[in-house]
Amino acid sequence: MGKAPGGTARPRVALTAVAVVVFVTFLDTTVVSVALGDIRSDLSADVTALQWVVNAYTVVFAGLMLAGGSLGDRWGRKRVMIVGLVIFCAGSVVSALASSVAVLIAGRAIMGLGAAASEPGTLSVLRHIFPDDRARAKAIGVWAAVSGLALAAGPVLGGVLVHAYGWRSIFWFNLVIAAVALVAALWSVPESADPRPEPIDWAGALLSAIAFGSVIYAATVGQDLGYTAPSVLALFAVGAVAFAGFVVVELRARAPMLDFRYLRLPAVRSALVVAFAVYFGIFSIFFFTALYLQVMQSYSAARTATVFVPMAVAIVIGSLVAGWWVARRGARTPMILGCVVGASGILLTRYMLSGVIHDPALSAAMAVAGFGFGIAVVPLTSAVMSGVPSEHSGMAAAVTNTMRQVGSAFGVAVLGALVSGFLSADLKARMNELGLPASLQPDAIHAVELGKIPEGVDIGPYLKYLSKVTEVLNTGKVAFHHGLDVALLVSALMIFAAAAFTAVDAARHRADVT
Repeated sequence: MGKAPGGTARPRVALTAVAVVVFVTFLDTTVVSVALGDIRSDLSADVTALQWVVNAYTVVFAGLMLAGGSLGDRWGRKRVMIVGLVIFCAGSVVSALASSVAVLIAGRAIMGLGAAASEPGTLSVLRHIFPDDRARAKAIGVWAAVSGLALAAGPVLGGVLVHAYGWRSIFWFNLVIAAVALVAALWSVPESADPRPEPIDWAGALLSAIAFGSVIYAATVGQDLGYTAPSVLALFAVGAVAFAGFVVVELRARAPMLDFRYLRLPAVRSALVVAFAVYFGIFSIFFFTALYLQVMQSYSAARTATVFVPMAVAIVIGSLVAGWWVARRGARTPMILGCVVGASGILLTRYMLSGVIHDPALSAAMAVAGFGFGIAVVPLTSAVMSGVPSEHSGMAAAVTNTMRQVGSAFGVAVLGALVSGFLSADLKARMNELGLPASLQPDAIHAVELGKIPEGVDIGPYLKYLSKVTEVLNTGKVAFHHGLDVALLVSALMIFAAAAFTAVDAARHRADVT
């Protein structure tokens, strides 16, 4: 294949290399979901700590991705991608060797830093490898299929690894794949950068990271401390002030990290809304459904992985179909349809979890959701990348992927608050009915969340209530399901709302034009 204008002499090889980078960075967003039960037992982690095993990666990933995309535009997208992969490898080693949940969370944060530097370049280089709109739409279809495969394959692959070699093998596997991605990118990905680089918007990078990190941290710790606790309110306030400062800085900056002018484009605006909503909803399945099956239904990692296989296949099929569709018909219709199908699949999943669980029916429902997610991801990505000038492709890629990660992190935090809130409320109500003293209730709730008696707890006072405590533990399944049920409903409604916003925004734009 000859060299395309502004592209590379090996576009397909470069696309393959980019796909490997995408695979490893997106894989780590969900691969630990099936290992949570083993991590909980091995490192004595409660539900909040387990959320941070997931969130440490997504919070850092999302909070610093705008900076990663901006640095790539200025310093070279390939160069920043390579540095990010090296950091990702280092974080994988820290996670694999972690002796405590705190070290594991730190390792995950390092991996998030590496992903924030390496991942934005995967989309932005496609803009330069495939300058033709139709060829780029198909390439983005492959990109989205791989990213969707990585997200859905995370629980499947993680389940196989955990079953065979234990949860630490996940991070050794990450190290191997990241090393392969590093070599492939060095060999085949062309270097590109803004031909007229502007000064780096360090203030914007700092403020965006503070805003996002503060709000997500507040949303997570609020589950334990209460959302009216002074420290939690202070964190929310810091996040709000930082975000306001970010907006002011970006509107005045000579070379903003996020140029708000592009949000005036209906296609870009709608795509970012859909990106947030879809990835918010995805984690109601990837995190909480997987956790429910393992912790409350005693599914093994291998059985959980088997349930997720059809969803992984459906995401890939949906992404490839959408790539072909977008290349011929545009982005708006498949974006709306993908949202509707995905949200419907979440509701079907919710229904299949409401009674006795039958694995084939649950897998089929999740596959419907996966097919919708696959259809939605390609057009939202294509709309943003096509609507922003090529010299700012790093920023466009970073904004798109930031909204994905913001959505996923908020999904884990907000839905976690719902699940934890219903779990605690239902358990407290039941313990009051059974006459368990209020002084003993917190440790009993903690035991349900942890799956065992917490270390250091004196079980003596519980012995005379042993039969009641056993009933409380059994009640935990029902309480957890209550929270999961609400979380799935909220996710579906949010995705339906994103579809409605896209349709209304498009109709308003057509009316303004005519």
